Amino acid sequence: MESIEVEGKTVEEAIKKALEQLRAKRSEVQIKIVSEETRGLFGMAGAKPAKVRATLKTKK
Repeated sequence: MESIEVEGKTVEEAIKKALEQLRAKRSEVQIKIVSEETRGLFGMAGAKPAKVRATLKTKK
């Protein structure tokens, strides 16, 4: 089972990056949100990216 962790500015962006790296469709991948993005005060430093773990589903 292939699994990767990817970061992005948002959860949606991280999922999109994971799908591109795995060369898979959304229906072929199980997504677990490791952490959601946080924004710094007034958009300043301190922001953290979103992180997701994407795992290819086993084909039956």
